[in-house]
Amino acid sequence: MTGNPAIGDDLTPAGEARPGFVKTWWVAMRPFALPASTMPVIFGSVLAVTLGGAGFSLPLFLGAFFGMAFLHTGANLLNDVYDFKKGLDARVNPVSGAVVRGWVTPRQALIAGWLFLGLGSAIGSLLVAAVGLPVLWLGIAGVAVGVLYSFGPFELKFNALGDLAVFTNFAVLGALGAWTVQTGSVSWVPAVWAVPIGLLVAAILHANNWRDIMSDTAGGIRTVASILGDRGSVFYYACLLFIPYVFVAGWAAFSLASGLAPRMPLAALLVFVSLPLALKLFHRGLRRRSAENPIDFLALDGATAQLNMAFGLLYTASFGVDVLVRWLLA
Repeated sequence: MTGNPAIGDDLTPAGEARPGFVKTWWVAMRPFALPASTMPVIFGSVLAVTLGGAGFSLPLFLGAFFGMAFLHTGANLLNDVYDFKKGLDARVNPVSGAVVRGWVTPRQALIAGWLFLGLGSAIGSLLVAAVGLPVLWLGIAGVAVGVLYSFGPFELKFNALGDLAVFTNFAVLGALGAWTVQTGSVSWVPAVWAVPIGLLVAAILHANNWRDIMSDTAGGIRTVASILGDRGSVFYYACLLFIPYVFVAGWAAFSLASGLAPRMPLAALLVFVSLPLALKLFHRGLRRRSAENPIDFLALDGATAQLNMAFGLLYTASFGVDVLVRWLLA
């Protein structure tokens, strides 16, 4: 599909009633995906306070939070436009797809996408002025990855580098940037300890690409999912879901036994509260061909985003719990 021919005032090309302004742009902006980008900001900020000795600055936190959300939204809108123009986005998905539905024209989505990227960059400029050059370099890297994800001579998404791109932006750069905004300096701690969150973000994208293997392959698009195939994607999805739990448990045990500083608190094992949800999602993936409700697999990316949010909140809260417990025992 390469366009959105008008077929009437009340119906869209997808045969749906045309919604109001708020619902149209709510779907176009995909707010369900924002925890993937904002969770590392929350995580890195909490680490900066609990481990980095920073005095929490609410204005700086809000700047980092909304700057990341705007940049993510802009990148999503650009991605929708280029997917649609390449004929890849021809199916209406449960929780997204304002362009393919005909609710938003490609031109409108493109303008909105660049507008959100501009707003996010403007907020980033304010953070640079307040904190210093380290934020600038991290911000430039993040914007570059976001734009090159689906635009340019070598689109990362279309060349099997999409998983790495979202991992980099929504784990390493997101957490490190938030830490740097609060502390004024860089550190390996937020970048490495955000790895579990980044793997779950990659799982969100993989669930999407796994569902779209046939259309991506037909369009000449290479993703990790299309390279692995359906059966290989099962194993890869399992790794992305469950390695985060192994990482947290292993690092907490190792740092406790070795005396490595900073120590990951045993309270981080709170993330295992979300393990039943991960098991449920993996079961949904296994039953992709025999599910009673086909939407279970079609909406696996949105459900995986819920796991990412639950895991991230528990992981982040564990550092606050550790501080509270140590204060009570002091």
